[in-house]
Amino acid sequence: MHRPAGGLALLFLLEALWIFCNVSGLHGALPTTPKCDEPLASPLPHTAFTSSSVFSNGYAPGYAKLNRRGGAGGWSPLDSDHYQWLQVDLGSRKQVSAIATQGRYSSSDWTMRYRLLYSDSGRNWKPYHQDGNIWAFSGNSNSESSIRHELQHGIVARFLRLIPLEWSKEGRIGLRIEVYGCMYWADMINFDGQGVISYRFKVKKMKLIKDVIALRFKTSESEGVILHGEGQQGDYITLELRKAKLQLQINLGSNQYGSIVGHTSATTGSLLDDNHWHSVVIERYRRNVNFTLDRHTQHFRTNGEFDHLDLDYELSFGGMPYSGKPVGGGRKNFKGCMESINYNGDNITDLARRKKLDTSSFRNLSFSCVETHSFPVFFNATSFLQLPGRAALDIVSVGFQFRTWNPNGLLLFSNLDDGTLEVSLEDGKVVVHVNVTKAARHYRVDLTSGSDLNDGQWHAVRLVAKENFAMLTIDGEEASAVRSTSPLSITTGGTYHLGGYFLQTLFPPSQRYYQGCMQAIMVDDQPADLHAVEKGTLGAFENVSLDMCAIIDRCMPNHCEHGGRCKQTWDSFSCTCDGTGYTGATCHTSIYEPSCEAYKHLGRSSDTYWIDPDGSGPLGPFKVNCNMTEDKVWTVVMNNLPPKTTVTGSSRDRRTILQVNYSASMDQVTAITTSAEHCEQRIAYSCRMSRLLNTPDGTPYTWWVGRGSEKHFYWGGSGPGIQKCACGIDRNCTDPKYDCNCDADHTQWREDSGLLTYKEHLPVSQVAVGDTNRAGSEAKLTVGPLRCQGDDNYWNAASFTTPSSYLHFATFQGETSADISFYFKTSAPYGVFLENLGNTDFIRLELKSPQVVSFSFDVGNGPVELTVHSATPLNDDQWHRIMAERNVKEAVLQLDQTYRASRPAPAQGHTRLELFSQLYVGKPASLTCQDSAAGGQRGFLGCIRALRMNGVTLDLEERAKVTPGVKPGCQGHCTSYGMYCRNGGKCVEKYNGYLCDCIATAYDGPFCTQDVGGFFEAGTLVKYNLLPEDAAGAMKDSKVLTHHLKPLQEVNLTKEEVVFSFSTSSAPAILLYVSSRTQDYMAVVLRQNGSLQVRYNLGGLKEPFAIDVDQRNLANGQPHSVNMSRVDRSITIQLDHYPAVSYTLPDASDTKFNLVKTLFLGKVYETGHVDPVVIERYNTPGFIGCLSRVQFNGVAPLKSALRSSSLSTQGTQTTVAASPASYQGKLVESNCGASPLTIPPMSAATDPWHLDNTDAEFPFNEERVIPDGVNRDSAIIGGIIAVVIFTILCTLVFLIRYMFRHKGTYHTNEAKSTAEPAGESADTAIIGTDNPETIEESKKEWFI
Repeated sequence: MHRPAGGLALLFLLEALWIFCNVSGLHGALPTTPKCDEPLASPLPHTAFTSSSVFSNGYAPGYAKLNRRGGAGGWSPLDSDHYQWLQVDLGSRKQVSAIATQGRYSSSDWTMRYRLLYSDSGRNWKPYHQDGNIWAFSGNSNSESSIRHELQHGIVARFLRLIPLEWSKEGRIGLRIEVYGCMYWADMINFDGQGVISYRFKVKKMKLIKDVIALRFKTSESEGVILHGEGQQGDYITLELRKAKLQLQINLGSNQYGSIVGHTSATTGSLLDDNHWHSVVIERYRRNVNFTLDRHTQHFRTNGEFDHLDLDYELSFGGMPYSGKPVGGGRKNFKGCMESINYNGDNITDLARRKKLDTSSFRNLSFSCVETHSFPVFFNATSFLQLPGRAALDIVSVGFQFRTWNPNGLLLFSNLDDGTLEVSLEDGKVVVHVNVTKAARHYRVDLTSGSDLNDGQWHAVRLVAKENFAMLTIDGEEASAVRSTSPLSITTGGTYHLGGYFLQTLFPPSQRYYQGCMQAIMVDDQPADLHAVEKGTLGAFENVSLDMCAIIDRCMPNHCEHGGRCKQTWDSFSCTCDGTGYTGATCHTSIYEPSCEAYKHLGRSSDTYWIDPDGSGPLGPFKVNCNMTEDKVWTVVMNNLPPKTTVTGSSRDRRTILQVNYSASMDQVTAITTSAEHCEQRIAYSCRMSRLLNTPDGTPYTWWVGRGSEKHFYWGGSGPGIQKCACGIDRNCTDPKYDCNCDADHTQWREDSGLLTYKEHLPVSQVAVGDTNRAGSEAKLTVGPLRCQGDDNYWNAASFTTPSSYLHFATFQGETSADISFYFKTSAPYGVFLENLGNTDFIRLELKSPQVVSFSFDVGNGPVELTVHSATPLNDDQWHRIMAERNVKEAVLQLDQTYRASRPAPAQGHTRLELFSQLYVGKPASLTCQDSAAGGQRGFLGCIRALRMNGVTLDLEERAKVTPGVKPGCQGHCTSYGMYCRNGGKCVEKYNGYLCDCIATAYDGPFCTQDVGGFFEAGTLVKYNLLPEDAAGAMKDSKVLTHHLKPLQEVNLTKEEVVFSFSTSSAPAILLYVSSRTQDYMAVVLRQNGSLQVRYNLGGLKEPFAIDVDQRNLANGQPHSVNMSRVDRSITIQLDHYPAVSYTLPDASDTKFNLVKTLFLGKVYETGHVDPVVIERYNTPGFIGCLSRVQFNGVAPLKSALRSSSLSTQGTQTTVAASPASYQGKLVESNCGASPLTIPPMSAATDPWHLDNTDAEFPFNEERVIPDGVNRDSAIIGGIIAVVIFTILCTLVFLIRYMFRHKGTYHTNEAKSTAEPAGESADTAIIGTDNPETIEESKKEWFI
């Protein structure tokens, strides 16, 4: 299953281009005949075969023909070592498609591995590349069998050379070969750097909607214009070499205002100055371009808005045209060879040969390629080249060119007569060290020049050193020259080592070896005769490849995905993924979760998160707001349109277009809406004499544009195809004649708003407003954020119920990079999760045993298996996550983000995973026809969920609906995710996931972790009836009581669990009180000194049993938590983070809490028996502060009271029918009693401590500083006002207390007279608005 792409039209166009290309015909290009398999070597004469050496006459290379027995039955060299080769001259350039080898007939001599080199001239060899490496072919294991290899990429060459790498251990190198292919012919032109071919158009101006350009080139230059065309309107197309890379620049048109910029540039290839052939194809249809170099294709779309390429007069090949204007940017003409030049069906090379084109700029036009041969030398980590110089000179003069990817390496070393000379590459710079010791004096000269010279380009080094002078120059640039006039005396030693030095010396070189190429070597002002070195008549070498530069650009094509930066050395490459949002060896795997749903099930709470809906797919990560509610997860994507954006001056003929841009791209937003269960977006149109939808001809005044740039004529609250607003659907519009309030065209402000919920149309990208140009006409538009709920991909699951059941999907396409991730749960001990097969390639994920997961594959190098071992069984019927990845660098298997195994890819080998069978999920592909467990491969029993392969989620549920033995969906999420439901919350199964039921807890939130608390003002109390009123008549029937008291297991309690937290700055106070229909009670109070006391009266004692929990003052404004439990006589109390303390009821005390009745928080207001001491000392004025997460046995009284208040409110007393909870006074929900002081500020609507950011200030603060210059009159007036307010407050408090004292006709147990400090009622007023941390400070100032 592949993601629907917006580029289907592009693919269609590209196919049309290929048809056009084939119909037109590319004359001289590689033959397109499917049969190119003729034997090319066997018809050749003996003289076409040459070799490095011959064992004897009967072993001559001319006998090395496949299946021939002449001579000794094949070729064998004199010595069997790595310097031997067998060469074939095909007589002319041929296209080669395959090669076959045999050992020497009836012998123990054969070749087990070999390399293939090819060349046009018999010099400057190029090794055959495959899968990004110099390829080593597997050969023979006996003397008779023939091993044939089809070349993955056909080559064109005249000369072939085989280099044996391994041979028979019983014998020596033995070889017979055959080469398969066909004839090759192409028109060729040699460009001398001066001449340009001008292709004149048949008409003066060409307006082209499509182009096809194809050619092949080879050059040893790194710069040069290959083709160029331009038009007077500013259009142009240029193909040129820049730093040995191929750059295509194209401009289909820009406007003079600069709002449309058409310039587009694309770069591909590397090391193209290797003097070997490279093929280029450029295909353009309108703005869609295919840019292909040597089979690697870039697809891109040109900038701007124009489709045609407007060219004037001509298109030039080989350079810029001679127009009399200076050549822009100092561009050089191309110097080298081109062949098979085709432009829109015309064979340019053939036309030039027939003199149909202008070639007058050539001094000597040649239709054969002039070889500009240089003699490169290739070094590896064990190589060196020793060259003789001239001894006893007083001057050193050396020069050479080098190219490498390594930042460090030894370029040249020489033992001088009395010292050493070293030229090295250090951190990409050329460094020279000269050490000379003469007549007890030591001379040392160090020179450094250049930077980043390990970029793969050719760089020239020139060093001259003589008495008291040394100069180093890089690339012949005067600016790079570094000189030294330090004391120096030199006498040459006569021998130079290049590329490595492994002998002992007094001053050893800082580097020992070099990996790279050299050419144009000069020592002591004499060019090195490398031909003589090759023949063995001059110098010496070890493990050096002569006449070849086998440099490979491992970053081209770039295997680093998602913008990862590629870095390379000679042997390997690495990817830097910093800042990309991806990780892994090739930056393939996203570090972010795919959705808000996934973050919730990692236990995260509401916040802003990065998400990556398609994982390793092309969409990048982006930020969204995740709102985790109790039962839903909302993903919110914001836009940049301000609320109530004013629109004026628009009409039906000239609508105002409002663009709505989001914090994510349209493709990213589409990924959210596609996988969401539900999406919505609020849209509102406020109007005054501005009509919205209905018009006489039916076309609305205003419409909006959604996904896919499609116009929509319905409004929020309506649906597709219904040209109405919400009021038209509900039939409550201002004017019944219209379907929108705004369509009534009233002069008063009206509004049409509602939710757009058809997710296939969302999000809103534009709104076109068309009726605000009349006098007095005005509109305001609001487009809310896009809100989506759920993630179908995350919960997409299937249940496999039989061992033979499976699902099948299209073949998995993961040739060079593949990732697979999914969740599974099972109770079976083994099973294959998925498998896909090729001819020999395959990929498989399997549960091999209850604790072992296996990831195995074969890309052509033999089977590879990675396993991870879990410390606990995996068949525990809980969800486990598997992530597997394979790329050209490594293979990785990860289980539950805990266990990980990895294995690097081989340094050389196949890298492409080629599969052809269907992908089988739940069973191995090899068992689809026979239900057996052959080879230990067995079907999977259990659930698989969220199966994602290369960023695409497979729709398991849809396929399971029509597959026997497989059921869509999977139950049992709570077994894995129930642990996230905290504090007694119950996990509830859903079809797609689960939710935490917090109703029986003192907490809220998606995981029951959000404290529910409230702020109590003076006189506020919460009452919770533990015994419902309808049970009053059956008090003596304990069975009836137990039946009605569902939260409590029994009415006569022998154990209690009490948990709560509080913060306050006033004492004494009652925190919690539980009454009964007898004289039994339990109370938790704060004493006068702020210490905590627990009081139990269960009968049997003359006085209640009191426990002084702590002598510290807890009325300090800080949060404190209390956790108390009683079982019979044993009482355990834990305060804050201190260790729990145990207490024991006296033996005389009863252990049953008989007939519990009511629980009070903050204050007691009871008609029955209440402890007079509690009432006298602690009940007035009541608790002032915060209580939070209050829980008594199975009930949450404070939460119940707060939730009841949201359902029904009646004055200051709130009750709800059938609810046991009620409260009196003012109770505001707040978690101030439980949260740490470092919590972020709450909103003003919910936080009683909040002060608006206006002129309000804390009224009493000792740290407040009065600035200088304050008006004294203002201070006096303020003082008078304060005294008046103080007097009024005191009077009000006195009256309120008096009213409460006489309120009601029934007897209350409040204290009849309580001596209160004079400031206590003032404290009550302060606490209502002040911060709890400042209460103590406020009291001090009040007393002042």
